Amino acid sequence: MTKNIYKGRIVNLNLETVTLPNGATVELEVIHHPGAAAVVPLKDERTVILIRQYRHAAGGYLYEIPAGKLHPGEDPRECAQRELEEEIGYKAGRLDHVTSAYTTPGFTDEVIHIYKATQLQHGQQCLGHDEVLALAEFPLERTIAMIREGVIKDAKTIVGLQCVYLQVLVENIGEEG
Repeated sequence: MTKNIYKGRIVNLNLETVTLPNGATVELEVIHHPGAAAVVPLKDERTVILIRQYRHAAGGYLYEIPAGKLHPGEDPRECAQRELEEEIGYKAGRLDHVTSAYTTPGFTDEVIHIYKATQLQHGQQCLGHDEVLALAEFPLERTIAMIREGVIKDAKTIVGLQCVYLQVLVENIGEEG
Protein backbone atom coordinates (compact mmCIF):
# COMPACT_ATOMS: atom_id res chain seq x y z
CA MET A 1 0.00 0.00 0.00
CA THR A 2 1.27 3.47 -0.88
CA LYS A 3 0.12 6.80 0.55
CA ASN A 4 1.40 10.02 -1.01
CA ILE A 5 2.50 12.43 1.72
CA TYR A 6 3.92 15.21 -0.45
CA LYS A 7 4.09 15.92 -4.18
CA GLY A 8 6.59 18.60 -5.09
CA ARG A 9 8.37 20.14 -8.05
CA ILE A 10 11.42 17.89 -7.62
CA VAL A 11 10.44 14.99 -5.34
CA ASN A 12 7.45 13.01 -4.14
CA LEU A 13 7.32 11.56 -0.62
CA ASN A 14 5.34 8.37 -0.08
CA LEU A 15 4.61 6.24 2.96
CA GLU A 16 4.86 2.69 1.59
CA THR A 17 3.84 -0.52 3.34
CA VAL A 18 6.11 -3.27 2.01
CA THR A 19 7.00 -6.86 2.74
CA LEU A 20 10.76 -7.30 3.02
CA PRO A 21 12.67 -10.36 1.71
CA ASN A 22 12.75 -11.73 5.29
CA GLY A 23 8.94 -11.65 5.46
CA ALA A 24 8.63 -8.64 7.77
CA THR A 25 6.04 -6.01 6.86
CA VAL A 26 7.19 -2.43 7.48
CA GLU A 27 6.21 1.14 6.67
CA LEU A 28 8.91 3.06 4.82
CA GLU A 29 9.15 6.73 3.90
CA VAL A 30 10.36 6.76 0.29
CA ILE A 31 11.32 9.82 -1.73
CA HIS A 32 10.80 9.30 -5.46
CA HIS A 33 13.10 11.37 -7.66
CA PRO A 34 13.31 11.42 -11.49
CA GLY A 35 17.08 10.89 -11.45
CA ALA A 36 19.92 13.21 -12.34
CA ALA A 37 23.06 13.58 -14.40
CA ALA A 38 26.38 15.13 -13.40
CA VAL A 39 29.52 15.98 -15.33
CA VAL A 40 33.24 16.14 -14.51
CA PRO A 41 34.39 18.80 -17.00
CA LEU A 42 38.06 18.55 -17.96
CA LYS A 43 39.36 21.73 -19.58
CA ASP A 44 42.49 19.78 -20.48
CA GLU A 45 43.83 16.39 -19.41
CA ARG A 46 44.45 17.51 -15.84
CA THR A 47 42.32 20.65 -15.20
CA VAL A 48 38.81 20.34 -13.74
CA ILE A 49 36.19 23.09 -13.80
CA LEU A 50 34.11 23.05 -10.61
CA ILE A 51 31.32 25.28 -9.48
CA ARG A 52 31.13 26.84 -6.05
CA GLN A 53 27.41 26.89 -5.43
CA TYR A 54 25.26 28.17 -2.58
CA ARG A 55 23.22 25.33 -1.06
CA HIS A 56 20.73 26.39 1.58
CA ALA A 57 20.25 22.84 2.94
CA ALA A 58 24.03 22.53 3.45
CA GLY A 59 24.25 25.92 5.13
CA GLY A 60 26.56 27.60 2.66
CA TYR A 61 28.70 27.15 -0.42
CA LEU A 62 29.88 23.78 -1.77
CA TYR A 63 32.31 22.85 -4.52
CA GLU A 64 30.43 20.70 -7.02
CA ILE A 65 30.51 19.30 -10.50
CA PRO A 66 27.69 20.55 -12.77
CA ALA A 67 24.53 18.49 -12.32
CA GLY A 68 20.78 18.58 -12.63
CA LYS A 69 17.64 16.49 -12.58
CA LEU A 70 16.38 14.60 -15.58
CA HIS A 71 13.36 15.99 -17.41
CA PRO A 72 10.57 13.43 -18.06
CA GLY A 73 11.80 10.96 -20.70
CA GLU A 74 15.18 12.70 -21.01
CA ASP A 75 18.28 10.65 -21.74
CA PRO A 76 20.90 11.12 -18.97
CA ARG A 77 23.58 11.99 -21.55
CA GLU A 78 21.40 14.82 -22.92
CA CYS A 79 20.79 16.06 -19.37
CA ALA A 80 24.53 16.03 -18.68
CA GLN A 81 25.26 18.04 -21.83
CA ARG A 82 22.45 20.51 -21.01
CA GLU A 83 23.61 21.04 -17.42
CA LEU A 84 27.24 21.46 -18.51
CA GLU A 85 26.32 24.31 -20.82
CA GLU A 86 23.75 25.92 -18.50
CA GLU A 87 25.99 25.92 -15.44
CA ILE A 88 29.50 26.55 -16.79
CA GLY A 89 28.96 27.73 -20.36
CA TYR A 90 30.73 24.86 -22.14
CA LYS A 91 29.66 22.08 -24.50
CA ALA A 92 31.45 18.73 -24.52
CA GLY A 93 32.99 17.53 -27.77
CA ARG A 94 33.20 14.16 -26.03
CA LEU A 95 31.02 12.91 -23.18
CA ASP A 96 31.87 9.53 -21.62
CA HIS A 97 29.75 7.73 -19.03
CA VAL A 98 31.79 7.16 -15.88
CA THR A 99 29.34 5.52 -13.46
CA SER A 100 25.78 5.55 -12.15
CA ALA A 101 24.98 5.41 -8.45
CA TYR A 102 22.10 5.57 -6.00
CA THR A 103 22.48 8.80 -4.03
CA THR A 104 20.96 7.63 -0.73
CA PRO A 105 19.21 4.25 -1.20
CA GLY A 106 18.01 4.11 2.40
CA PHE A 107 15.16 6.47 1.55
CA THR A 108 15.21 7.51 -2.13
CA ASP A 109 15.22 5.84 -5.54
CA GLU A 110 17.31 8.65 -7.08
CA VAL A 111 20.04 7.46 -9.43
CA ILE A 112 22.68 9.90 -10.66
CA HIS A 113 24.52 9.25 -13.92
CA ILE A 114 28.03 10.71 -13.95
CA TYR A 115 29.93 11.63 -17.12
CA LYS A 116 33.37 12.92 -18.03
CA ALA A 117 33.36 15.85 -20.46
CA THR A 118 36.40 16.54 -22.65
CA GLN A 119 37.12 18.55 -25.80
CA LEU A 120 35.23 21.47 -24.27
CA GLN A 121 33.94 24.22 -26.54
CA HIS A 122 32.46 27.53 -25.45
CA GLY A 123 28.68 27.56 -25.25
CA GLN A 124 26.14 29.78 -23.49
CA GLN A 125 25.86 29.80 -19.70
CA CYS A 126 22.21 30.13 -18.66
CA LEU A 127 21.73 30.04 -14.89
CA GLY A 128 18.35 29.66 -13.24
CA HIS A 129 17.16 32.39 -10.88
CA ASP A 130 17.81 30.04 -7.95
CA GLU A 131 21.41 29.20 -8.95
CA VAL A 132 24.06 31.22 -7.10
CA LEU A 133 27.46 30.01 -8.25
CA ALA A 134 30.95 30.85 -9.46
CA LEU A 135 33.40 28.80 -11.53
CA ALA A 136 36.73 27.56 -10.21
CA GLU A 137 39.48 25.63 -12.01
CA PHE A 138 41.74 23.15 -10.22
CA PRO A 139 44.32 20.55 -11.20
CA LEU A 140 42.66 17.12 -10.94
CA GLU A 141 45.22 16.03 -8.34
CA ARG A 142 44.36 19.08 -6.21
CA THR A 143 40.67 18.13 -6.18
CA ILE A 144 41.59 14.74 -4.72
CA ALA A 145 43.53 16.53 -1.97
CA MET A 146 40.52 18.81 -1.42
CA ILE A 147 38.37 15.71 -0.86
CA ARG A 148 40.90 14.36 1.66
CA GLU A 149 41.02 17.74 3.43
CA GLY A 150 37.23 17.96 3.67
CA VAL A 151 37.01 20.98 1.37
CA ILE A 152 34.92 19.07 -1.18
CA LYS A 153 31.96 17.55 0.67
CA ASP A 154 29.37 16.92 -2.05
CA ALA A 155 28.89 13.17 -2.64
CA LYS A 156 28.32 13.22 -6.42
CA THR A 157 31.38 15.41 -6.82
CA ILE A 158 33.52 13.11 -4.69
CA VAL A 159 32.40 10.03 -6.65
CA GLY A 160 32.85 11.72 -10.03
CA LEU A 161 36.28 13.18 -9.30
CA GLN A 162 37.62 9.96 -7.76
CA CYS A 163 36.35 7.84 -10.67
CA VAL A 164 37.92 10.17 -13.24
CA TYR A 165 41.16 10.32 -11.25
CA LEU A 166 41.29 6.50 -11.15
CA GLN A 167 40.72 6.39 -14.92
CA VAL A 168 43.64 8.77 -15.44
CA LEU A 169 45.87 6.65 -13.17
CA VAL A 170 44.94 3.45 -14.99
CA GLU A 171 45.54 5.09 -18.39
CA ASN A 172 48.96 6.30 -17.23
CA ILE A 173 49.88 2.84 -15.91
CA GLY A 174 48.85 1.37 -19.27
CA GLU A 175 51.08 3.84 -21.11
CA GLU A 176 54.03 3.02 -18.84
CA GLY A 177 53.55 -0.75 -19.05
